[in-house]
Amino acid sequence: MEANELEEKTQDPQFWNDPKAAEVVMKKMRELKAWINGYKAAENAGNDLQVLFDFAKEGEASEEEVDAQYATTLDIVEELEFKNMLREEADSMSAVLKINAGAGGTEAQDWAQMLMRMYMRYGENHKYKVTISDLLEADDAGIKSVTMKIEGDYAFGYLKGENGVHRLVRVSPYNAQGKRMTSFASVFVTPLIDDSIEIVVEQSRLSWDTFRSGGAGGQNVNKVESGVRLRYQYKDPYTGEEEEILIENTETRDQPKNKENALRLLKSQLYDREMRHRMEEQNKIEAGKMKIEWGSQIRSYVFDDRRVKDHRTNYQTSNVQAVMDGQIDEFLKAFLMEFGGKKAE
Repeated sequence: MEANELEEKTQDPQFWNDPKAAEVVMKKMRELKAWINGYKAAENAGNDLQVLFDFAKEGEASEEEVDAQYATTLDIVEELEFKNMLREEADSMSAVLKINAGAGGTEAQDWAQMLMRMYMRYGENHKYKVTISDLLEADDAGIKSVTMKIEGDYAFGYLKGENGVHRLVRVSPYNAQGKRMTSFASVFVTPLIDDSIEIVVEQSRLSWDTFRSGGAGGQNVNKVESGVRLRYQYKDPYTGEEEEILIENTETRDQPKNKENALRLLKSQLYDREMRHRMEEQNKIEAGKMKIEWGSQIRSYVFDDRRVKDHRTNYQTSNVQAVMDGQIDEFLKAFLMEFGGKKAE
């Protein structure tokens, strides 16, 4: 089992000599264990439900007990199904979340600050590490923009559905006439890319040739085959396409050093391909960003009517205060259950 193999790796006394590589392994192990524990919990709950049902048929358990166990089992299975919606490559990453106040002056800037507090509370509720990396305060009240890191497993996967325009409707404390005002703010979420990308060179796909390097003749001709030619049969992990990467190196008269240089160049190419893929994913998110105006909002927060409604899923709640205190899990779940694995329209 892969989880057991990773567990064995962590027992190696040299494991933490490379902290970045070690963290990659630890993260993968946590992900696998979460799936294993989730499956076991669903299996146990299903077995308990079957036993209670059999007891009920014999009159040894009540209908209420069966109903309660059924509800518990359903919750566990739905949670597992919900987690299955987080299967994109970037979903397991931490998140960078940016909020921009829309037009409307102080009212919109105050709304942006309220959203900032909401996401900070959400992070705290889930034991994520929340760090404000850039904050532009407004002159009177509120903020013009904020960028914050929300670090923890699957932070991006859970929050990616928050991309878009958030609309507030309330009686404004900044309006002397006590009029009902509408304000907008945009939320933009991207995966937090770190430098712990593990570059793996599969030795079975690697082959070497050597050749003589040097000038046309005379004393400058290299009498030994110090030049190296590296061939790597690269398979794109995202598309499955295969191609040969060819790298030649004749930097020195020392063949081992040239091999070392060629390997470094190969790793640079593999790193660059990975980063370009991740940037393409970010650009897809950027392309989906909407203008901060009427008609483009993903969610409305109507304080006077005690209603928060997501316009994509139609999920809504009357507990406005709980939402503003960061309890947005049901909104996130509704979005992922409907749009998980595909881009929301």
